[in-house]
Amino acid sequence: MRCLRKLASLALLLLSACAQLPPRPDLAEEVAPPVGRESPLDALIEPAETAHAGASGFRLTSEGPEAFAVRAHSARLAERTLDVQTYIWHADLVGRFLTQLLLDAADRGVRVRLLVDDLDARAKNYAFAALAAHQNIEVRMFNPLASRAGTLAKIGEFMTSAKRLNHRMHNKTWIADNRIAVVGGRNLGDEYFGASEEANFVDLDFAMIGPVVRDISASFDRYWNSAAAYPMAALSPESVTASALTELRGTLAPAVEEAKTGRYAELLRRDDAVRRFIDGDWPLTWSSDYRFVSDDPLKATREPGIERSDVLGVLQPVVAGTERELTLISPYFVPGKKGTAAIAEIAKRGQAVRVLTNSLAANDVAAVHGGYSEYRRPLLESGVSIWELKPLPGTKPSYALFGSKKASLHTKALEVDGRRLFVGSYNLDPRSTALNCEQGVLVSSAELAAELDALFLEQAAPDHAWRVSLADGQMSWTDGTDTFTRDPVASFGKRFLAWLTSILPLETQL
Repeated sequence: MRCLRKLASLALLLLSACAQLPPRPDLAEEVAPPVGRESPLDALIEPAETAHAGASGFRLTSEGPEAFAVRAHSARLAERTLDVQTYIWHADLVGRFLTQLLLDAADRGVRVRLLVDDLDARAKNYAFAALAAHQNIEVRMFNPLASRAGTLAKIGEFMTSAKRLNHRMHNKTWIADNRIAVVGGRNLGDEYFGASEEANFVDLDFAMIGPVVRDISASFDRYWNSAAAYPMAALSPESVTASALTELRGTLAPAVEEAKTGRYAELLRRDDAVRRFIDGDWPLTWSSDYRFVSDDPLKATREPGIERSDVLGVLQPVVAGTERELTLISPYFVPGKKGTAAIAEIAKRGQAVRVLTNSLAANDVAAVHGGYSEYRRPLLESGVSIWELKPLPGTKPSYALFGSKKASLHTKALEVDGRRLFVGSYNLDPRSTALNCEQGVLVSSAELAAELDALFLEQAAPDHAWRVSLADGQMSWTDGTDTFTRDPVASFGKRFLAWLTSILPLETQL
């Protein structure tokens, strides 16, 4: 048996040794073009920008259908550029439909740039390589693996290159004609847009117009031109072919036709927010006090450390300056010792601190819940109020040590004193802080803060969440009807995985 293990390890090492990243070609720097005045998006947006000089328009998109419609409709209207940056791109109904829309845009002459984190994308190498064969589409993979197929090759490469490959690009950006941008928590897949038949995420984006869009475009350009972004033609040149693109079109066509008559299409047709957006009746909140922040893409090549998080650097003083109330929404909430102390200090000063995160039953990453559970009691003891989201109604939650498709909460947001809010990709955990590249938008607006507060109250209501309390040393979970003295509705297996990860030295990876 020992001999077999050694042989297996040797085989993996040999596989990984054969996989070496090719030299990144010398590429001319590319940037988004300035805004124009000829496209339909220009005609729709420029008058509003002119009327609110110096300010940007913001809209919280919490409902999946509206979030999908913003992306889909802006892709249809774009005439110059579409820039898309994402951590995950599923080959499902939503993923294929958006792919077809980008192909349609490229066919009519729009320049399309796709920047995708390679950890998930590697499994769909053939599709991304096929897209890269289009004369108007460029595809780059962020921090890619050298091997382009095979589980054993992937494992072997992680064994020898884990230090590099452990850093991922978690950013999510959608920009059309440099006029409209969407930034937030949503990856591109069914469960992020209310289209999954199994389970859907509670998620949140900022859709934006105005000068902030140009800030977001500049960030996209910085990632696009970074040394960590490799063109598909360099990674998989044998797959970037006209025949591959033709085959992909044939695969997409029936899927898109089927999607047009399915349940989700009917939901889109009936959704009032979608109809209003398409009709141009799309209320925005304008603010001149905002900041878009993204981590340096070189964070993926450096030693881990809190000082590398530009996002945290912006958020820390805002949170520390809380005067009345602080609201935190994070699906993966592992504040660590320093974060716990900082949050607890705010509560001890008498300010109201509210936290909404996933319950163990709803969490799709048991390891994260194991890390979070260590800090739950000290937070409660300091006066922090905690709610944990229940599993989605009608679903049977699954569990996994490091991830699965089933989940509930996916929103990453915070609100301070009823006047400032942040929405982005940043989870309050060590991985977002020290390992992954993240981004988000901080805005001063009492109106938007009130909207986020309403979303919090909706999700923290007894129908959706358990209130976690501490009395006489005993922790309890209640929705006003039922009360539990341990993590509710979680199976033995899920409890075991959470416990196991809580005693293992894994916190820096969570």
